[in-house]
Amino acid sequence: MIAVRPLEKLDATVRLPGSKSLTQRAIAVAALAKGDSLLRNVLVADDTTVFADALRMAGVEIVQSGRDMAIRGTSGVLCSPLKEIHLGNNGTALRLLTGIFSLGAGPFVLTGDGRLRERPLKPLLDALASLGAVIHTQDAKGCPPARIEGGGLQGGTVVLHDIGSSQYVSSLLIAAPYAEGDVTVVLEGRIPSLPYIGLTIDTMGAFGVKAERDGDGRYFVKSGQFYQGREFMIEGDASSASYFFLAAALLKGRISVENIDPRTRQGDIGFLGLLADLGCTVRRGNNRIDVAGGEMPGGEMEFDMDGMPDAVPSLAVLCAVRSGRSIIRNIGHLRLKESDRIAALAAELRKTGIGAEELSDGLIIEGGAPRGARIETWNDHRIAMSFAILGLLAPGMEIENEACTGKSFPGFWKTLAGLYR
Repeated sequence: MIAVRPLEKLDATVRLPGSKSLTQRAIAVAALAKGDSLLRNVLVADDTTVFADALRMAGVEIVQSGRDMAIRGTSGVLCSPLKEIHLGNNGTALRLLTGIFSLGAGPFVLTGDGRLRERPLKPLLDALASLGAVIHTQDAKGCPPARIEGGGLQGGTVVLHDIGSSQYVSSLLIAAPYAEGDVTVVLEGRIPSLPYIGLTIDTMGAFGVKAERDGDGRYFVKSGQFYQGREFMIEGDASSASYFFLAAALLKGRISVENIDPRTRQGDIGFLGLLADLGCTVRRGNNRIDVAGGEMPGGEMEFDMDGMPDAVPSLAVLCAVRSGRSIIRNIGHLRLKESDRIAALAAELRKTGIGAEELSDGLIIEGGAPRGARIETWNDHRIAMSFAILGLLAPGMEIENEACTGKSFPGFWKTLAGLYR
């Protein structure tokens, strides 16, 4: 447990680690590439370590030195380790590797901790099956353990309708160039976190594979393409940035965040637009963003967070101090994150004296003056970090299981302590 002291004045500069989303995507395509790659500014965290270790078990040579990662590409030839691959609670790894390992010489058995084994894969498994993959799970929802027989993909057209994660699409697209035939992915209905599909396509393109957007909700990948090894710089993590942007808004102070591209395709960069609507001044510079807090408007406000799911805890904490009712919508997929993040946010906000009501796909928050409380993180890094930032304003905040931040931001507590200087 760690206690967070209130901060009287905020005027600070912080530097971000590499993006978790980009690090994992870049590791994936570099592992499938022809030739060697050097990834720079990789995020060194629990999730990225688990991801790299899983690929090592499948025969990929990966050498890490600080924030540099050298990867010898396999040209898509992956081999079974003949034992289970344990992914902890890394849902991104589960989804991306399910597609990647369908290309290899199986079997590959993917499993994880208790929470990961509750996270369903069925839409992705059905899509891969239509492309020729054979994957077995123990229940109808397609929850891990998942046994992937491998042997390659035939190609064809898959249709995904009202899926709970855009990572299903990313998994299919990353594996698609190594299928025997062309692959078309058709999206119908509601698809959460769409900006992250663009992030996947950009990463594929950087390594020499073109994924074409063929009309609204259609993606086409031509067979026979190969990723080409290269040097690749990982930009800073927009989700991690949101906590320090939040600090500026809560304390009406100033923060300068370095190592972040203001034009990034990461979905959570959209949090800046919300902050501008909530009285903050936002300035975008060269690989940096400055935020200064201001007076927030009161009254009822609605927020659609479909495209920036990982910024929801930061927004929820901000709404806790805003005068009026806040309704956060289109976040039903957060129930399948590291925790049931909707339930976790509602429960922990209530501990601070703030009214919070769960909706099936959202939250209603009655803003006020939150007080300090002992926060149960639900083993969720984003719950820990968002409520730690609230502790800069609300005296008496204590965060249990603070080590869970190592999943995405091992240096979080050190960076937070730097704000007091």
